Amino acid sequence: MIKTGSQAWWRITIALCLGSFMVFTNLYVTQPLLPMLAREFGVSPLQASYSLTISTLTLGAALIFYGAASDAIGRRWLMLGSMGGIVIMALSLSLVTDYHTLLVLRAIQGLFLAGLPAIAVAYMADEFDADALMSAVGLYIAANSLGGIFGRVIGGFAGEHLGWNQAFLVISGMGLVLWLIVMLLLPKQQHFSPRPFHPTSMLADMKRHLGNPKLLPAYILGGLNFFIFVNQYSFITFVLEDAPYYLTPQLLGLMFLTYLTGTMGSTLSGKLGKQFGQPQCMMAGSVIMMIGTLTTLTPWLPVIILGFFINSFGFFFAHSSASSWVSRNAEGAKASASSLYLLFYYVGASSGGLYLNLFWQWQHWNGVIIGSLLVLIITLMMAGRLRQIQQRAESLPLQSIQKV
Repeated sequence: MIKTGSQAWWRITIALCLGSFMVFTNLYVTQPLLPMLAREFGVSPLQASYSLTISTLTLGAALIFYGAASDAIGRRWLMLGSMGGIVIMALSLSLVTDYHTLLVLRAIQGLFLAGLPAIAVAYMADEFDADALMSAVGLYIAANSLGGIFGRVIGGFAGEHLGWNQAFLVISGMGLVLWLIVMLLLPKQQHFSPRPFHPTSMLADMKRHLGNPKLLPAYILGGLNFFIFVNQYSFITFVLEDAPYYLTPQLLGLMFLTYLTGTMGSTLSGKLGKQFGQPQCMMAGSVIMMIGTLTTLTPWLPVIILGFFINSFGFFFAHSSASSWVSRNAEGAKASASSLYLLFYYVGASSGGLYLNLFWQWQHWNGVIIGSLLVLIITLMMAGRLRQIQQRAESLPLQSIQKV
């Protein structure tokens, strides 16, 4: 097995980090362009947000398929093939002239976007020893967030100076270069053993995970937190491009640098989870998101940005804790348990816009805040439920000792 710091470890880790970076730049490139797309195609803010949510929906739906397919036919070429599809779709998107075609192509692109996230950690788990895997996954997750930031920033800059369609052209060119680098760096697997694909077994695993009281609240929490978090960014772009702010697409793209506090939140969640417990960290993350959301009530732009810095920290603090909790508490078939978490996660992202749009139509941004707080109360309750389960489990050994 490959050790941390070896040449093979660096080749694989860098390749998969670059691949992840490429995936998430493509996924989030449209978010700072939403006001521009709404004007260009004459659609509502909700309809403009479909350019992001349709991709997250198909991405989430395809995750489970890729995981099972890679177990049966191999991982490397499936990842590389999906990356090639991303590049082709990005290039095609730069040529569209109507909004319906854009949505269709973004939905197809989402299917390709799922390939690498669904398989990358499994590839590393096959090849790396335990310490090497932990080190590589930390870098890989950082590449996820950096890709999301860069995709939004490049989308905003390219959209303002070149036009929305040229933003896709820039992303496709960058994606092509990264795809070729990954193809050169990523070696053929040495320790992969194919396993037959059994749909009934996969469905049985999912049913077991959904029936596990330690997992279902975490699934709901992860999905609902992302349901609110990512869609708040979509609606705030319409606030900030209008009076009295008049932010350009370039400046709207820079707004997504607030994601940087999420890296800090993810890092701290592991340390504080060991000290205080992961359910407590999930509770804290939900409360921090409430504080950040309320902070955006002010009309002063620097304080609104501060609110999103706070939100990002709280979201990633809770998300990292929930994701780790699922891996630790799954009863067998841990890969499918994690895939199910990601399914909730991305379905949440794709459906939150529909929910928050009701509040946007009612009271615009103030309504979005009210709608967000109602959902965050539910995620806080889910974390509290997991805390009760954890406390009950910790008390059982003590009760056994007292009986003896």
